[in-house]
Amino acid sequence: MSSSTSRELSRRERERQMRRRAMLDAAQSVFAEKGYARATLDEIAERAEFGKGTIYNYFEGGKEDILYAIFDKTYQEITKIISETFATDDGERTLRDRYHDLVVRGFEFYSNREDILIILQKEAYRMGFSDDTDRARWFHEWHERILSAACPAIEGAIETGEIRDLPATAVAHMLIKNLDNLLVHRSLARRSHETLDECTSAVSLHDDPNAAAEFLTSMLFDGLVTHDAPPLPAPPPERST
Repeated sequence: MSSSTSRELSRRERERQMRRRAMLDAAQSVFAEKGYARATLDEIAERAEFGKGTIYNYFEGGKEDILYAIFDKTYQEITKIISETFATDDGERTLRDRYHDLVVRGFEFYSNREDILIILQKEAYRMGFSDDTDRARWFHEWHERILSAACPAIEGAIETGEIRDLPATAVAHMLIKNLDNLLVHRSLARRSHETLDECTSAVSLHDDPNAAAEFLTSMLFDGLVTHDAPPLPAPPPERST
């Protein structure tokens, strides 16, 4: 194959990728605005400025294939962020440091991707709990893959005594889901055009990723109980029979 032919194929592939990306971007905005069930392929095609037939050339399964492509791309990006942030090749950084960085990167990732966050909340949970076992399995496997990206760093923190000896996957779930919930709260406040309530506005979580990271990291790693809190009451004595 000549070099000119190779360049032509490369150019065509780049154009194809750009078209595919434009279709996904259009679908994201339509799904976020109307929900998957109410969105139509005609609306997606119109917003992407392609014919519906062209959409089918890229996504044979139509609307559902597009939705899965959005999920797949987003989950890959999230897994990459977690893998990079929780990388264990830097022994100087604690798990607490890594989690702080993850919160900052999570806020930065979704700062211009609120459509994605809305779709994940609306559609991923619905499809993940579907009676369709293939759908449910697909989402479960991605969920496990995302959690697994954090587990080596958590296991290392357990070995060094930084955190308690707890199941690494359960710890990963707790860390990541608390970040998810904070991001959702932020998105809901933005969409309602209201000031964040006192639970978050006091620490500037709306527009300050570092403040959000300090808040969430402190809450999860230091806990809610103060060091001088009174001890828990002793359990009542067992009654003799």
